[in-house]
Amino acid sequence: MKDRIISIILQEYYITKRSLEVIIDLFFFSTITIVVFGYVAKYLAGSNNLTAAYYLIIGLVLWEVVRVGQYSVTVSVLWNIWSRNLSNMFVTPISASEYLLALIISSTIKSVIVVTMLSLITRFVFGFDILQIGLFNLVLHFINLSIFAWAIGIFVTGLIFRFGSRIQAMSWGLIFLFQPLSASLFPIEVLPAPVQIISKFIPVTYVFEAARANFLDQSTDWNSFFIALFLNSLYFVTGCIFFYFMFRKSRQTGQFARNEG
Repeated sequence: MKDRIISIILQEYYITKRSLEVIIDLFFFSTITIVVFGYVAKYLAGSNNLTAAYYLIIGLVLWEVVRVGQYSVTVSVLWNIWSRNLSNMFVTPISASEYLLALIISSTIKSVIVVTMLSLITRFVFGFDILQIGLFNLVLHFINLSIFAWAIGIFVTGLIFRFGSRIQAMSWGLIFLFQPLSASLFPIEVLPAPVQIISKFIPVTYVFEAARANFLDQSTDWNSFFIALFLNSLYFVTGCIFFYFMFRKSRQTGQFARNEG
């Protein structure tokens, strides 16, 4: 089992290393986003909106954990479809669970690299240190953001197995539906009251709210952490159940083989 998982992770490494598309989507896109909005934040800071500016930077850096984590899980599957390698992979003894676990580990590594890179940019270019929210808090936020990213990624992966690459746009587009709903870049009070109700059912809403509070007070908001963790558990279990159902349907209907056609 260990060797099979490591093999998938190595495949992910070589795909990332040799694919300009992945490098642009993961690293260049993240860098450009933080630079553009970093200057917006700098403008806000110069306009006596210092707190709003830092809220924006915190939200941008933490949001990349979600985006990169989800993107890494789903696009990895698409690369195997595009290269007609998916069937070859599952001819081996690897199970669907081992495959998902390898994708989760790979996506976590990429998220850590990207967030570290963005944190250095915000520190040395814009003078904001993400560690101002507290290292322990940052780790707790990263855990919840990652689980949410995995849950959405696994859900979309199930759709890809079942319906093929014709829905590939969801691999990088679906996650952005959650960005405004989770109030990632602004306090939840900015949203209309009906939308706030929806937001409270999204795990990462509690993460972003807690992270903004940590900017002023580094004490850990355990209530928000456990609410997010509980909701994330529901999302993750639902995503896995959905994936296994779609995976079986894909094989039963022959879509698994047609995915590479």
